[in-house]
Amino acid sequence: MSTESLELAKTQYQAGKQAFERGNYRQSVELLEKAIGLANPNSQLGGEMQTWLVTAYQAAGRGSEAIALCEQLGKHPDLKTRQQGNRLLYILKAPQLKTRPEWLTQIPDLTSLNDAQGNPLSRKYQSAAPRPPKPKPQPEPIDWSQVNTKDNRFVWVALAAIALMAGLLVWLSQ
Repeated sequence: MSTESLELAKTQYQAGKQAFERGNYRQSVELLEKAIGLANPNSQLGGEMQTWLVTAYQAAGRGSEAIALCEQLGKHPDLKTRQQGNRLLYILKAPQLKTRPEWLTQIPDLTSLNDAQGNPLSRKYQSAAPRPPKPKPQPEPIDWSQVNTKDNRFVWVALAAIALMAGLLVWLSQ
């Protein structure tokens, strides 16, 4: 296999993974199939590509092809690929859970509605021009004659405590 085809396979593989992650499953299947055709399917990279292809098949609604590819991956020469293929096969062959309609929530499609249509009440309560902000009330000026400015000796006690601690630290550091 030439390096050009290997690089092209890697490019297709990355594009297929990105398409899968964006939800474009059909495009992902096409890109991953092209990548596997360009790469050696029995290599570790080929096994990774096939594993991604299994998930893309399942997401695209092609479950039977996903199961068939998983069975092939169970015989792959790479141990990790074999293990992953067997795990995926176990998951894909598991019975599907049945859901009751009351467990599901129906979300209405609102794309056809435009803002002017729809609920007539919405037109009635449309917002008007923004109101100007209310002016903030000015605080009353402070009357200094009523403020208690008498010395309560707290400042002197705090300064004495600080001086005592500083003296103690100087004495202990000697």
